[in-house]
Parts: sequence; structure tokens; C-alpha cells
Amino acid sequence: MKDETLCLHAGYHPKNSEPRVVPIVQSTTYVYDSTAEVASVFDEPTKSLIYSRFANPTVMAVEQKIAELEGGVGAMCTSSGQAANLLALLNICKAGDSFISTSQIYGGTVNLFAVTLKKLGIECITVSADDDDETIEKAFKPNTRAVFGETIANPALAVLDIERFANIAHKHGVPLIMDSTFATPVLCKPFDFGCDIITHSTTKYMDGHAVQGGGIIVDSGKFNWDNGKFPELTEPDESYHGIVYTETYGKAAYIIKARMQLMRDFGCYPAAHSAFLLNLGLETLAIRMPRYCENALAVAKYLQANENVESVSYPGLEGDKYYDLAQKYLKGASGVISFVIKGGREAAMKFMDSLELASNEVHVADIRTCVLHPASETHRQLTDEQLKAAGIEGGMIRFSVGLESIDDIIADIDKGFAALK
Repeated sequence: MKDETLCLHAGYHPKNSEPRVVPIVQSTTYVYDSTAEVASVFDEPTKSLIYSRFANPTVMAVEQKIAELEGGVGAMCTSSGQAANLLALLNICKAGDSFISTSQIYGGTVNLFAVTLKKLGIECITVSADDDDETIEKAFKPNTRAVFGETIANPALAVLDIERFANIAHKHGVPLIMDSTFATPVLCKPFDFGCDIITHSTTKYMDGHAVQGGGIIVDSGKFNWDNGKFPELTEPDESYHGIVYTETYGKAAYIIKARMQLMRDFGCYPAAHSAFLLNLGLETLAIRMPRYCENALAVAKYLQANENVESVSYPGLEGDKYYDLAQKYLKGASGVISFVIKGGREAAMKFMDSLELASNEVHVADIRTCVLHPASETHRQLTDEQLKAAGIEGGMIRFSVGLESIDDIIADIDKGFAALK
């Protein structure tokens, strides 16, 4: 089925007389007829539902839908996009290991990798998405367990050369993990280009309405974990009766291990009601994404022609640094634009404070237009060097185009520029 159909029908198939809409199963636990049955589920948690820290029918419907949209063998929802990135790496990294990440990623993820994971004894080695193959390959160590990047970087809007990074990762026997939040599976299918694991902040375009926070990890099922680098997947897990994930679960070994080990221990599973709201957003995702792209391209062209603007970053613009990669990997460049306004930080903040339609908020990828100043808001914890590496200047504004009339969006932008005169 095509994306438009999957968004509506994947993940939940009601039987005779059952609800047409995915029901909210608002329960933390499930009843069994015998102690032996409960014991058998503890031996094999994928056998049945036992506790909503592991799985819940409403959430499972969403997991299956997103897995089908991405073309993966399985998925696991989390309470946030940050939780998804954390568990995706902890599933294969332990103290003493390292992984490689591009520098052009979300500021909160930079902090997670460079500070929090460092405290856990896991080293993040940073490269640029624009580095040549030789430079990237030099970053690998014997203990490197993964490569991480973003499909469309937030907020630098760098487009990752997925095939190139996948080939480099696979040459060194490790998976490519990609945060594909801005693209969504409607605009890009990273698994088709060699990516192995996908994460999303479902808080963004998948939800679209700013009503729930969540994340998800999707497993392609294509990576060969039995290459000597990942004993946690290929050797007995003593915390689960000596089960060997690759032997028991085959292609789904990675995502099932994540649920059986990490979700069991961290418990960052979303509530059923949150998944219900997410599903409502997913049902219109394939319709919304082309409109975001259409509006954003119009705004990007308008900004490019404005004398108050120093530069515009939008991969859908001809002449943009990442235009060719966007043409190769994306069906549209999403709805987020980064532009640098003349006058630096003060001018950017004055421009933003003068907008009326666009909301000044710490959010992005909403149905409503919103605006943010990365250097003083989402990325303010970064040093000047880290800001530069992430492609962020003082005058940079992240403009998330909504689904309003393009005429009204541009009229609002004009109000911001008028305030600078």
C-alpha cells in the first residue's frame, strides 16, 4: 500500500463488530487465568501482554503503523525523541565503547551525546556531515559501535548523504542510525539507502498538532549483528534466561532486545492516550507533508529576495548547498527554514518579537507557523565552537512554516521586517 493508505490503515485491523478507530486501552496491566501463564510470559515477553511498561495495544498499533511506513521489521515507541536516541545507542553501546555522530544535529542531542553519555563511559566522536570519506574513516576506533546522523539536520538543514555514510559504517561493521524527524517516512525512506536504524521525535510532524510528546525507534532488520562486534545480541542474555536474541528473533533481534532489556529497565514508554493522539496525527501525515513543503519553498524564495536577509538555508532551494542531496533522497525538503538576518542576535530577536501569526515557541514542525532563535533558546547550552560546528549563527532564525495561507504567512514576515526599519 502507498503511504496515504498506510497512514490510515496500517497497524490496526478491526475484526467483526470491533471499533473502527484504534481504541484507547487505558490499563497498566493484563489478567491471566493461571500463575503458569504469567510465568511463561516472563520467560518470553513477546508471547503476550503483561504490563504497559513493555507494551500496550494502543501504542502497539502506532508502532506497527510507523514500522510499515518506514519499511522496517519492528518499532518501539518511547516517551520522547531524546529517549529514542538514547535507547537506540544504549542497545548496542556500553561503557568503554564509542560511536561517531555528525555535528549537524539537534542541540539537545549534542548535549545528550557529549555530556550525559560521556558520564556513562560512552564516547561520542564528532565529524561533519560534509567531511570527506578519509576524514570520517579516521574517526573510527576499534571500540566504535555505530554512526549517527540526521536526515535533515535541526536547525542547520544539512541533508545527510545517507548512502555514503551507510557504506562507511558498514565497511567498519557498524550500523548507521538516523534521526529522520524532519523528513518523516513520507519524504524519505532511509532504509532504502542503507540506513539500519531510524529514530523519530513523534512530537513533531508525525503528531503535527503539539498535543503529545513521544519518540520511536524503527529497526530495518537488515543489519548483520553476528559479526563479532555485538556480543549483547549474539551471546546469552543472563537477565533473560540465557536467550540469544539473534538466534531466537532473527531479523527483529535489535528491536526486541531494546524492549526486553532497555524498556524493562528504563520504563520510558508512552501512555496509551498519547499514542491515540499520535495516531490521529499520523492519519493525515501524507496529506500534510506536501503542503508544508509547498509553503516552505515559497517562504524560502521570499526570504532569499529580501534585503534584510544575509542567507537562507533550505534544501529545496536551487543553489542551496544540499539541493542535490535533497533531490536524491527527499520527496520534499520539509517545512523548516533557517535564515540569517542582518544585524545579528538583536535584530533576530526583534524580528521574532514583532511577528503576530507565527508563535515564538520552543517547538517545530507544527500545523501552525512557529519561530525560534536557536542560539539563545534550544542550543543555548552549546559553546560558541559547538554552535559554529552545528551551523548556527547569532542571527539565525529557525522558521517552521505551518499550513496557514501562504499569503498570511508572508504578510506576517513583512511585519517582522518592518520592525527593523
